[in-house]
Amino acid sequence: MPIDENIPFRPVRIAVLTVSDTRGPEDDRSGDTLVARLTEAGHELADRMILPDDAVRIAAQLDIWIDNPGVDAVISTGGTGVTGRDVTPEAFAMVWEKEIPGFGELFRWLSFQSIGTSTVQSRATAGVARGTYLFALPGSTGAVKDGWDGILRDQLDIRHRPCNFVELMPRLTER
Repeated sequence: MPIDENIPFRPVRIAVLTVSDTRGPEDDRSGDTLVARLTEAGHELADRMILPDDAVRIAAQLDIWIDNPGVDAVISTGGTGVTGRDVTPEAFAMVWEKEIPGFGELFRWLSFQSIGTSTVQSRATAGVARGTYLFALPGSTGAVKDGWDGILRDQLDIRHRPCNFVELMPRLTER
């Protein structure tokens, strides 16, 4: 997609949340992949955390980041499937004010190119809460690459044309 080189790059402050009952800092490959990609793109890692599949705990942490002026966006990995323990979309829905349905739709379309019809098991989602973007990706490294490389890298770059999420940030809290 076109980048307007006449516009200066503006780093976004991003918190990364890994949702997993089994991963720890030593084996969080999806979180590591996400952090590497966002920092390579010039963005700032605002915070990073691993939480178990617990909707109340996830929502509480999201609220902390949403209220932190040093966090512009949260990207999570994990907990977006259809099993009983997968509760990330429910936790996000507990805090957001507006859903961004196109994010999940586009993610599944991109993912279809890699994994075929298995993408229907993904509940990748996004929304906005009190001026902070929230993006939930599945927990595989492939899904993180699809979500970052195919959507978020461009949408979190103010130079991306014809439009992007960053240019809307000052207006997210308008009433």
